[in-house]
Amino acid sequence: MAVPLLEVEGLSKSFGGLKAVNDIRFRMKQKEVIGLIGPNGAGKTTLLRLFTSILKPDSGSIRFKGKELVGMKTWDVVNLGVSCTFQNMRPFRRLPIIANVMVSCLSPRSMKHGEWVKRVEAKAMDALEFAGISDMALEKASTLSQGDLKRLEVARAVATDPELLLLDEPFGGLSPAETDLMAKSIRRLHKGGRFGRLHSEGPAMIIVEHKLQQLMKIVDRIIVLNFGTMLAEGTPEEVVNNPEVIEAYLGGGGGE
Repeated sequence: MAVPLLEVEGLSKSFGGLKAVNDIRFRMKQKEVIGLIGPNGAGKTTLLRLFTSILKPDSGSIRFKGKELVGMKTWDVVNLGVSCTFQNMRPFRRLPIIANVMVSCLSPRSMKHGEWVKRVEAKAMDALEFAGISDMALEKASTLSQGDLKRLEVARAVATDPELLLLDEPFGGLSPAETDLMAKSIRRLHKGGRFGRLHSEGPAMIIVEHKLQQLMKIVDRIIVLNFGTMLAEGTPEEVVNNPEVIEAYLGGGGGE
């Protein structure tokens, strides 16, 4: 039996008396794309921060390709093949955006890929082209719009050559046209397209997103969180027709 790419067992995290994540359990297959949805404050971002060791869980296990991530340093998680974007972007604002991406290209994991070691600039440009901002490569990050900063964040994550890419609201702050472009880029990456030249296939993904119409076109499965617990799990069609999910969105939710 194949080892799951990601295996989460009994994962819980509290902040004071608030249970942000409560006994989360699921398995993820190689190359799978999972959507993580729920009302504001449902625990979605907290869960991503647990996966990347930015936060330490109160209890539970997170295994990536059979290796326990709990207790690891964040940079060691990245070098294992897990990379993440976040809503609160923190670029090197005084550096050109290509330099921001080149930092990611110099990670130990990324440097393993043979000839790319000699072509860091080319790889960074490839990541920027994937994100749709290669024409601004020499612009300082401080000059970018919110939408372009979001795309820079995705380019930096992609440049680490992840096997599991965690995207926290990749469409946030993007116009409808930019959202369509980002959605197409994500699908192309997963299929091993433009930037996927480094691998025969693209990475698996967990995508947190509120723009459900675009998300439904990308994911294989959806996990719904509400008040830190798993409310539902299934295909996009199963989830959108689930009465409990409808109630959670229409009736409100919380718990981060």
